[in-house]
Formats: sequence, structure tokens, C-alpha cells
Amino acid sequence: MRKDISMKLQAMETDFLIIGGGSAGCIAAMHALQLNPDLNVTIFEKSDIVYGGSIARGMDALNIVAIPGQTSAELYLESVRAMTAGVVDAGPSYVMAERSYALLKEMESWGVTFPKDENGQYKTLKYHVKGKFQTAMDEPELKAMLVKRALDLGTRPVNRVMALRLLMDNGRVAGAVGMNVRTGQMVVCKAKTVLVASGGVSRFTLPNSEYLYGVYDYPGNTGDGFVMALRAGAGVTGMEYTQRTMLIKDTNMPLLAICVSRGGRVLDCEGNILMEGEVTNTNVMNEAFTKGRGPVHIQLSHLPEERIREIEHMLFTTERPVNERFFAGRHIDFRKQDIELWPTEYYLCGGHGLAGIRVNERAETAVPGLYAAGDVASVAKQHLTGAFVFGEVAAEQAVKYVAEAPDTSINENDVAAVKAELDERFTARNRDIDVHDLERKVRRMVADYLVSPKNAHKFELWKYWSKTFREDIKHVAVHNGHELSKLYEVENILLCADCSAVAGDFRKESRWGESHYRSDYPQRDDANWKCHVVIKMKDGKLNAEKVRVSELNEEVSL
Repeated sequence: MRKDISMKLQAMETDFLIIGGGSAGCIAAMHALQLNPDLNVTIFEKSDIVYGGSIARGMDALNIVAIPGQTSAELYLESVRAMTAGVVDAGPSYVMAERSYALLKEMESWGVTFPKDENGQYKTLKYHVKGKFQTAMDEPELKAMLVKRALDLGTRPVNRVMALRLLMDNGRVAGAVGMNVRTGQMVVCKAKTVLVASGGVSRFTLPNSEYLYGVYDYPGNTGDGFVMALRAGAGVTGMEYTQRTMLIKDTNMPLLAICVSRGGRVLDCEGNILMEGEVTNTNVMNEAFTKGRGPVHIQLSHLPEERIREIEHMLFTTERPVNERFFAGRHIDFRKQDIELWPTEYYLCGGHGLAGIRVNERAETAVPGLYAAGDVASVAKQHLTGAFVFGEVAAEQAVKYVAEAPDTSINENDVAAVKAELDERFTARNRDIDVHDLERKVRRMVADYLVSPKNAHKFELWKYWSKTFREDIKHVAVHNGHELSKLYEVENILLCADCSAVAGDFRKESRWGESHYRSDYPQRDDANWKCHVVIKMKDGKLNAEKVRVSELNEEVSL
């Protein structure tokens, strides 16, 4: 039975509001309070902060660590430029690599385990095209450790709250409006500064299982941060970089970095070796699959028993413990059978890809007082290292901003507008579209028209479907707070898809292999397109522009 949620409102005030309680959000809260213990820090987390985010439990490695005497930030820049086909700002990537070793040492002080070899050196693995930057980690309780430290320092978590809109005060950010995803209660938080750390767009197309939440990345990530930042005046970039990878069939759980970096081989169905020694060139797997040489497999049977046990330990205890039960149920023994891989859903992400809110090396966006970190930010291929480093960077900048900037004020008309929309969506009768059915159709059409092979005709067809879906949103039946939050998620997925369509149509070339291949512009064109495509919103319309890639010691154009 429908409950009346209108007129209910929770109001709060904070110095530093963090939207998203994952890796970047938690370390930002922790670091800010270490710098200023008197600061009031609040986190809006859509799920529960203890297990929310892309590392809900443990992690097997820091993918980017420049260990002195072994690698360097300069070598990392060479590597990431190769992986991104040159579309990467040097400053943020350099800062991340430069601060990565200090981050590792800090994590050790928390009690995080980084295994060492027989010579007492950190165990490093080949992941990138240049250098051994991936440093092994063995910490099954990493997220819990991070949360405990943040809470012990005084962070105030507000669980089950989805942020909907950023509040503005004469051009600067002034807080956010959210809603409880179970009750639908509206939450208004006034803040002096805000960090968006709410992840990418995991639910972009459907996974091969067609289960809405059976995705590789955290299923709560629906582009909420992209949308809020856009509407506040910030830009997003890399939205044409629609990516997928090959992961465990039927579960889409990660294992490539664990297995291949430890000697595993990826083979096509004819036994040809597609990947060995480094993990970043996933295009060869996609190419084999699309050309009929799939499914592809990971082979571990040639490895010594000690190495197989090491891989099993990582997969079954640190990464995803459910792996052990899954493989046992399939009667798969890594010593005898290969691991079958299939393509995942497509998704948008700064951590593994290029998509994100446009930021500089200080985690600043184009909106004063607004920062972004983690998978929602445009630091290319940053992984967990980037989430942690730029969570700390954002905290440092936020602490300074709070100390120097005047107090904010909230425009009550903006709050009233969000409340009116919430009430209207919840109280309207005679609507007959199920929100889950609408999400399924939106994501199916994204797969039809916005992923490779792309072309102008498909982008034009998407415009029709986007308009149709926006009309459908007006007819979605909402019976409780949960369904209301799902409706907002679908709306966010749709706007992110529009951004991807605009950016993909604007970039008239092919780049990054299968992540952006246009059949009508099949060649890479460095002369015209070795640049960012930045999307901004003005008067409700999305506009694309070219922005030059910044070099080291050059300010990133926001």
C-alpha cells in the first residue's frame, strides 16, 4: 500500500559534504579530519557505508604504485599515454603516480598487507604496457578498515540516501538535496564544500545474464554524480569511451588482473594466445569474440601448484569470496579446466576508462567549491590508486576552501522545486509503467545504438528513443521510496546515455579500439581528434566542445 511521504524533510548542515561512501569518499573524509579534527564531515551513501562502493570488501592490488628505484611517475605517464591513445591530461596522472608510494606506506600503517618477495621487495606484477606498477595486496577487509578509520575520526554517515541535486549559491556549490532510497524522505544538507565520489555508470547496457544488477562494477553506480555536476555547471569528458571487458561467464566477476599478471594466459577457442604478461589490451579479446573465435578462456593449468594456490587465495578470499562457491558448483578445477570468459555489459567509468567529471590535478571542477574523485572523475585509468590519491587531494583542497570561503546560503526555491518533483512523482495515480521494465528497455536500446560499431545513423535513431523514454518516465508507477529512487536512477542513466551519444557523434574518428569504433569514420585522426570531447549543459541542452590535452605543468582547462 502506498505510504504518504510528502511533507517529510530532514535538514542538516555540514562543512564538507561527500556524496558517495566508497573508496574515494571514505579516504577523503578520513584525511580531511586528520587535517582538521574540528571539521564537520558528512557522507551521503546510497547503500550502507560499510559495504558500499566498488570495493565492498577486499582488494588484491594497488594497480598503480611508482616504487622508488623501480619505476617512476614519468614512466607511468608514458604507459598511460599509450593506453589512452594520447587522450590524457599529464598533470593529474603524474600527481597520482607521484603520490602513490606514500599512499602505500600510509596503508601499511593502517595494517594493510602488501606481500614481499624473498629479497624483501614489494611484489610487483606486470599489468601496464610499460613498467611493473601493479603492487600486490592481500587485504580481504580493506573497505571495513577504511570505514572504521573514517568513523573513528568523527565522520557522520547518512546511509540509504541518494543525492539528487546540488544546491548553488551565486555560482558556488552550497550543499545537496537527496532522498532516502527506502522511505522516500527528502534530505537537505547545507555545506561549505562538496566532493562528488559516487562512481561511474555501471548499469549502462544489460549484462549477458540480463539481470539488471548483475554487472561487473558496483550496481548502485548509475551516473548520479555525472548528472548532478552537469546540472551545476561542470563538464564531463570521455563519455564516448563505452567500454566492456571479458570476465567470468555468468557472473562478470573480475579476475584478469589477478590471473594474467601471475602467469595465466588468455586463449581463443582455437588455442591462440591473446594475452600474456600484461592486462591492458582487452581489444584483442573483443576482436576474437566478434570474429567468431570465442568464447575465450583463461588457462592456468600450465602454472606450478604454488602459483595456482596463490591465485585461488586471491580470488576466493580477497577479491570475491563467492568465487569459490561458483567454481565448485561448476566443477571447475584450475589445474584441469580453463575459465570461460564472455563480454560484460558496457559501462562508463573513470577508474578503468576515461569517462568522468572534468577535474584538474587538485580534484577541482569548473564549479567553485565542488570536487570530484574516484570513478566519477576524469583521471584516466586511475583504478583504486586514483580513488585514494584524489580522495586525499580533494580533502586537502576542501579543508583550505572551508577555512577561506564565506558561509553559504541555500536558495529555498531550489529546495522547493526538488520537493515538488518528489511529491508529484510519488503521489500521481493512474500510471502503469513498471520502473524496472523501463530500465531494461533503456539499457537495451543503449546497447543497440550507442556502442561500437557506431555511426551517425545510430546516433540519430537514439534521439528518437531518448525522447520516447522521457515521455515514458512521466507514466512510471511509483508505490514506495525504493521505486522512486529507481526512477531517478533510470533518469540519470538516460542523461548519461545522451552525453555518450552527443560525444560519440561529435568525435568523428575511431579511437581506443572497440571502445569507440565508428563505421563511418573508421580511421584514427590524431591531427583533429587527439583531444578531449567535453560536454556541458546550458539551458537544459547538451553541448560538445574540443579541449586540448594538457601537458605536464600546464593547467587543465575545466
